[in-house]
Amino acid sequence: MEDTYKTIKSPSEGLFKDKGSKFLAFAYHIEQEAEVKALIEPLRKEHFKAVHFCYAFRLGLDKTNFRVNDDGEPSGSAGRPILNVLLSKDITNILVVVVRYWGGTLLGVPGLINAYKSATEEALLVADVVEKTVNEVYQVQFEYIQMNDVMKVVKDFDLKIKNQVFDNQCTIEIDFRKSLANQILGKLEKIDNISVEYLRTV
Repeated sequence: MEDTYKTIKSPSEGLFKDKGSKFLAFAYHIEQEAEVKALIEPLRKEHFKAVHFCYAFRLGLDKTNFRVNDDGEPSGSAGRPILNVLLSKDITNILVVVVRYWGGTLLGVPGLINAYKSATEEALLVADVVEKTVNEVYQVQFEYIQMNDVMKVVKDFDLKIKNQVFDNQCTIEIDFRKSLANQILGKLEKIDNISVEYLRTV
Protein backbone atom coordinates (compact mmCIF):
# COMPACT_ATOMS: atom_id res chain seq x y z
CA MET A 1 0.00 0.00 0.00
CA GLU A 2 1.44 3.36 -0.99
CA ASP A 3 1.52 5.63 2.03
CA THR A 4 4.30 8.10 1.27
CA TYR A 5 4.30 11.10 -1.03
CA LYS A 6 6.62 13.92 -2.08
CA THR A 7 5.76 17.58 -1.57
CA ILE A 8 7.62 20.85 -1.00
CA LYS A 9 8.40 22.14 2.47
CA SER A 10 8.28 25.88 1.79
CA PRO A 11 7.57 28.32 -1.09
CA SER A 12 10.09 28.54 -3.93
CA GLU A 13 10.48 30.64 -7.07
CA GLY A 14 11.82 30.22 -10.60
CA LEU A 15 12.34 32.46 -13.61
CA PHE A 16 12.37 31.77 -17.37
CA LYS A 17 12.78 34.38 -20.12
CA ASP A 18 12.04 34.11 -23.84
CA LYS A 19 11.97 36.90 -26.47
CA GLY A 20 11.40 39.60 -23.87
CA SER A 21 8.62 37.77 -22.01
CA LYS A 22 9.31 36.94 -18.39
CA PHE A 23 7.74 33.90 -16.70
CA LEU A 24 7.95 33.96 -12.89
CA ALA A 25 7.00 30.67 -11.23
CA PHE A 26 5.85 30.52 -7.60
CA ALA A 27 5.48 27.10 -5.93
CA TYR A 28 3.54 26.61 -2.67
CA HIS A 29 2.72 23.68 -0.42
CA ILE A 30 -1.06 23.35 -0.03
CA GLU A 31 -3.35 20.96 1.85
CA GLN A 32 -6.68 21.86 0.22
CA GLU A 33 -8.14 23.63 -2.81
CA ALA A 34 -9.51 26.48 -0.67
CA GLU A 35 -5.94 27.81 -0.26
CA VAL A 36 -5.43 28.42 -3.99
CA LYS A 37 -7.33 31.70 -4.33
CA ALA A 38 -5.75 33.13 -1.18
CA LEU A 39 -2.27 32.49 -2.60
CA ILE A 40 -2.97 33.88 -6.09
CA GLU A 41 -4.63 37.16 -4.96
CA PRO A 42 -1.44 38.68 -3.43
CA LEU A 43 0.48 37.79 -6.63
CA ARG A 44 -2.11 39.65 -8.72
CA LYS A 45 -1.67 42.73 -6.52
CA GLU A 46 2.12 42.55 -6.44
CA HIS A 47 2.49 41.89 -10.18
CA PHE A 48 -0.32 44.16 -11.40
CA LYS A 49 1.49 44.83 -14.70
CA ALA A 50 1.66 41.13 -15.59
CA VAL A 51 -0.73 39.82 -18.26
CA HIS A 52 -1.35 36.20 -17.21
CA PHE A 53 -1.49 34.26 -13.94
CA CYS A 54 -1.58 30.61 -15.03
CA TYR A 55 -1.50 27.79 -12.54
CA ALA A 56 -1.85 24.11 -11.78
CA PHE A 57 -2.27 22.31 -8.49
CA ARG A 58 -2.31 18.70 -7.41
CA LEU A 59 -3.64 17.23 -4.16
CA GLY A 60 -3.38 13.78 -2.58
CA LEU A 61 -2.09 10.56 -4.08
CA ASP A 62 -4.91 10.28 -6.59
CA LYS A 63 -3.56 11.20 -10.02
CA THR A 64 -6.98 12.68 -10.91
CA ASN A 65 -7.15 15.27 -8.12
CA PHE A 66 -5.80 18.36 -9.89
CA ARG A 67 -6.82 21.54 -11.68
CA VAL A 68 -5.23 23.64 -14.40
CA ASN A 69 -5.92 27.24 -15.48
CA ASP A 70 -4.59 28.90 -18.65
CA ASP A 71 -5.82 32.39 -17.62
CA GLY A 72 -6.33 33.60 -21.18
CA GLU A 73 -3.38 31.85 -22.81
CA PRO A 74 -4.23 29.45 -25.68
CA SER A 75 -5.93 26.33 -24.32
CA GLY A 76 -3.45 23.71 -23.08
CA SER A 77 -0.41 25.99 -23.44
CA ALA A 78 0.07 26.99 -19.79
CA GLY A 79 -1.75 25.13 -16.99
CA ARG A 80 -1.25 21.67 -18.51
CA PRO A 81 2.55 22.05 -19.00
CA ILE A 82 2.82 23.20 -15.36
CA LEU A 83 0.84 20.14 -14.22
CA ASN A 84 2.91 17.80 -16.39
CA VAL A 85 6.05 18.85 -14.49
CA LEU A 86 4.32 18.11 -11.16
CA LEU A 87 3.24 14.68 -12.43
CA SER A 88 6.64 13.82 -13.93
CA LYS A 89 8.39 14.71 -10.66
CA ASP A 90 5.62 12.95 -8.70
CA ILE A 91 5.08 15.92 -6.37
CA THR A 92 1.68 16.51 -4.79
CA ASN A 93 -0.06 18.88 -2.33
CA ILE A 94 1.43 21.67 -4.41
CA LEU A 95 0.31 24.78 -6.29
CA VAL A 96 2.48 26.41 -8.96
CA VAL A 97 1.48 29.83 -10.31
CA VAL A 98 3.38 31.22 -13.30
CA VAL A 99 3.12 34.99 -13.73
CA ARG A 100 3.80 36.21 -17.28
CA TYR A 101 5.06 39.63 -18.25
CA TRP A 102 4.45 40.25 -21.97
CA GLY A 103 7.59 40.94 -23.97
CA GLY A 104 6.04 42.14 -27.23
CA THR A 105 6.78 39.03 -29.32
CA LEU A 106 4.36 36.14 -29.87
CA LEU A 107 5.90 32.85 -28.77
CA GLY A 108 3.34 30.53 -30.39
CA VAL A 109 1.86 27.53 -28.59
CA PRO A 110 5.08 25.42 -28.62
CA GLY A 111 7.00 28.40 -27.21
CA LEU A 112 4.43 28.94 -24.48
CA ILE A 113 4.38 25.27 -23.51
CA ASN A 114 8.17 25.33 -23.20
CA ALA A 115 8.15 28.59 -21.22
CA TYR A 116 5.55 27.51 -18.63
CA LYS A 117 7.21 24.10 -18.29
CA SER A 118 10.69 25.61 -17.90
CA ALA A 119 9.63 28.22 -15.34
CA THR A 120 7.97 25.48 -13.25
CA GLU A 121 11.09 23.31 -13.45
CA GLU A 122 13.23 26.25 -12.29
CA ALA A 123 11.01 26.76 -9.22
CA LEU A 124 11.15 23.06 -8.32
CA LEU A 125 14.90 22.92 -8.88
CA VAL A 126 15.44 25.13 -5.83
CA ALA A 127 12.49 23.78 -3.80
CA ASP A 128 13.03 21.78 -0.63
CA VAL A 129 11.29 18.52 -1.63
CA VAL A 130 10.38 16.29 1.31
CA GLU A 131 8.83 12.84 1.62
CA LYS A 132 5.85 12.57 3.96
CA THR A 133 3.68 9.69 5.12
CA VAL A 134 -0.06 9.48 4.49
CA ASN A 135 -1.61 9.41 7.96
CA GLU A 136 -5.13 8.65 9.16
CA VAL A 137 -6.68 10.43 12.14
CA TYR A 138 -9.01 8.55 14.50
CA GLN A 139 -11.03 9.56 17.55
CA VAL A 140 -10.94 7.00 20.37
CA GLN A 141 -13.50 7.12 23.20
CA PHE A 142 -13.18 4.94 26.28
CA GLU A 143 -13.96 4.82 29.99
CA TYR A 144 -11.36 6.01 32.48
CA ILE A 145 -10.76 2.47 33.73
CA GLN A 146 -9.56 1.51 30.22
CA MET A 147 -6.88 4.23 30.26
CA ASN A 148 -3.93 1.87 30.84
CA ASP A 149 -4.97 -0.49 28.05
CA VAL A 150 -5.41 2.37 25.55
CA MET A 151 -2.16 4.08 26.57
CA LYS A 152 -0.27 0.81 26.17
CA VAL A 153 -1.30 0.71 22.48
CA VAL A 154 -0.36 4.40 22.11
CA LYS A 155 3.07 3.70 23.66
CA ASP A 156 3.72 0.42 21.79
CA PHE A 157 3.18 2.10 18.41
CA ASP A 158 4.63 5.47 19.46
CA LEU A 159 1.41 7.23 18.40
CA LYS A 160 0.91 10.99 18.40
CA ILE A 161 -2.02 12.25 20.48
CA LYS A 162 -3.46 15.35 18.79
CA ASN A 163 -6.26 16.12 21.26
CA GLN A 164 -7.23 14.62 24.58
CA VAL A 165 -9.99 14.90 27.18
CA PHE A 166 -9.58 12.77 30.30
CA ASP A 167 -12.66 12.43 32.51
CA ASN A 168 -14.94 9.52 33.47
CA GLN A 169 -15.43 9.24 29.71
CA CYS A 170 -12.15 9.89 27.87
CA THR A 171 -11.53 10.98 24.28
CA ILE A 172 -8.25 11.13 22.38
CA GLU A 173 -7.40 11.89 18.76
CA ILE A 174 -4.50 9.92 17.34
CA ASP A 175 -2.88 9.77 13.94
CA PHE A 176 -0.66 7.13 12.39
CA ARG A 177 0.62 5.84 9.08
CA LYS A 178 -2.11 4.44 6.88
CA SER A 179 -0.14 1.21 6.40
CA LEU A 180 -0.29 0.54 10.16
CA ALA A 181 -4.07 1.06 10.43
CA ASN A 182 -5.09 -2.62 10.50
CA GLN A 183 -2.54 -3.48 13.18
CA ILE A 184 -3.37 -0.56 15.47
CA LEU A 185 -7.15 -0.75 15.05
CA GLY A 186 -7.00 -4.50 15.71
CA LYS A 187 -5.27 -3.88 19.07
CA LEU A 188 -7.68 -1.10 20.07
CA GLU A 189 -10.78 -3.08 19.19
CA LYS A 190 -9.76 -5.84 21.62
CA ILE A 191 -10.29 -3.38 24.51
CA ASP A 192 -13.77 -3.48 26.10
CA ASN A 193 -16.18 -0.52 25.92
CA ILE A 194 -14.16 1.42 23.36
CA SER A 195 -15.34 3.37 20.33
CA VAL A 196 -12.96 4.12 17.45
CA GLU A 197 -14.06 6.52 14.73
CA TYR A 198 -12.16 7.45 11.54
CA LEU A 199 -12.00 11.25 11.14
CA ARG A 200 -9.79 12.13 8.15
CA THR A 201 -6.67 11.41 6.14
CA VAL A 202 -3.76 13.86 6.36
